Amino acid sequence: MSMADIAARLNVTNGALTPHIRQLSDCSLINVNLVAGKHGLTHMCLAQDMPILIDAPRAGSPTNTYETEIGVGHFAGYEAYPTCGLATTDHLIGREDEPRHFASPERMNAGIVWIGLGYFDYVLHNFLQPDQQLIDLQISMELASEAPGSSEDWPSDLHFYLNGRLLCVWTSPGDYARMRGIYTPNWWDRNWNQYGLFKLLSIDSTGTFIDGLKRSDVTLDDLRISHSTPLIFSIAAPREAKNAGGLTIFGRGFGNYDQGIRVRMHYKPSG
Repeated sequence: MSMADIAARLNVTNGALTPHIRQLSDCSLINVNLVAGKHGLTHMCLAQDMPILIDAPRAGSPTNTYETEIGVGHFAGYEAYPTCGLATTDHLIGREDEPRHFASPERMNAGIVWIGLGYFDYVLHNFLQPDQQLIDLQISMELASEAPGSSEDWPSDLHFYLNGRLLCVWTSPGDYARMRGIYTPNWWDRNWNQYGLFKLLSIDSTGTFIDGLKRSDVTLDDLRISHSTPLIFSIAAPREAKNAGGLTIFGRGFGNYDQGIRVRMHYKPSG
């Protein structure tokens, strides 16, 4: 909107509005540009499309909790079809759209991985002791679709599995590049995917949830997890999905959340 339009909407004078606009511009919340109007040049104000992240400390976190983080390149198995690739915070690993580079030992340093179709398997460490019972398993990560280049409207049905059991499906809306990710390095091409959406997957005795919304009736009882159960978490962008739009996983040094795949296990004494 022009400054004149904003002043009229707020029922204030241009003079009263000006210092407020200046402060918003100084702290990069808006851009102010001179453009040609019907009566000469006018100041146009545009809100900056930027995320504001609040990382509030958790008060009174449960003491019966195990936590760990897995790098996005620490996958134990994969299937990758172009468009695909992986990169560290310094450089691409190998070349784009060549799935063979996913087998490179350097993948352990990857901060971003992307596939047009396929899956990644991650082995989760099972911290449980014989006298402990899992009551809640939480997995958080930053995800997006994978479009050739990028596209805000590029839905992709992402499938989440634990030990081969389908937990739920979540549709990623797009592959975002409107602005550079907060942690995405400067050498990264501005037209490539820049950031994803933060997703919290949780499974308890009542079902499977994403961001607190129930997505399926699969429970911990169905998964039969004990202290001796191997845990293999898989994320897939399958060919047969209605929206086969690929998968990007952002890790440390990329996107808007400086983390890999975080795992939290809440437990209680068994018996």
